[in-house]
Amino acid sequence: MDVRSALETIAADAARGDIVFPTHTDIALRVQRLLDDPDCAVEALGKLIAAEPILSSRMLSLANSITYNPGGRVITELKAAISRLGFAATRALAAAVIVRQMKEMSRNDECRVLASRLWEHTAHVAALARVIARRVTRQNPDAAFFAGIVHEVGSFYLVSRAGAFPGLLSSDLESWHGDGEAVVGRAVLHALDVPEHILQATETLWGGFLALPPVSLGDTLLLADQLAPVESPIDALAGMSRKGMSPELELLVDEETLSQILAESADEVASLSAVLRG
Repeated sequence: MDVRSALETIAADAARGDIVFPTHTDIALRVQRLLDDPDCAVEALGKLIAAEPILSSRMLSLANSITYNPGGRVITELKAAISRLGFAATRALAAAVIVRQMKEMSRNDECRVLASRLWEHTAHVAALARVIARRVTRQNPDAAFFAGIVHEVGSFYLVSRAGAFPGLLSSDLESWHGDGEAVVGRAVLHALDVPEHILQATETLWGGFLALPPVSLGDTLLLADQLAPVESPIDALAGMSRKGMSPELELLVDEETLSQILAESADEVASLSAVLRG
């Protein structure tokens, strides 16, 4: 099949705003909009989140995770979970529900398997990004977590549309990386009203240039993507393999090596990724 033409069609549809999210993500989208309101009240937010079982469950799980509950004091009420997590992490989880449900839009078994693998990759990247932001790049950890959650939305949209182009996902997708992924990714991120600094971080990811030493939110995302133990299946189809821990990445950060930081944070990364995958 003509892969380039198919990808151009998918990108053009996304650029026009012809994006449909799963109907059961409506509440998560409403949560996103409510969080944009400067007068957003915790009580009103809690009532809205309570109407979405998946989101409310993830909220409580994250609030009781090692990252947000190092003292081990378990909470069972959404209002307390929102207070512990803060609005930034709440927004990230709402985005996680939307992105995760996008994988259910896939029309056949092949696409569903790819989407599930893509979500597993996403969960690892988001968890790693939060740790790297806190301990390496000194960026906002919740912003890095959010960026990790949404960094593959373009690929999720590609998989959801692949059923209309038989043979697309078994073809060489080299042309997806670059303009194709960026055009689709931007369109979906804009539809989700993603903040500008998150958009800029994903632009850095699409550009593929990692600064050494890594310092920006975009560098944080690139580094997490490169170190994730589960590779993006779309990268694999496009013939782009992650590099893992190269000698250049084994850098000193405040007298600690990157591998040491990751080893010390392994439980935290496992806890965060489990919340997203659960």
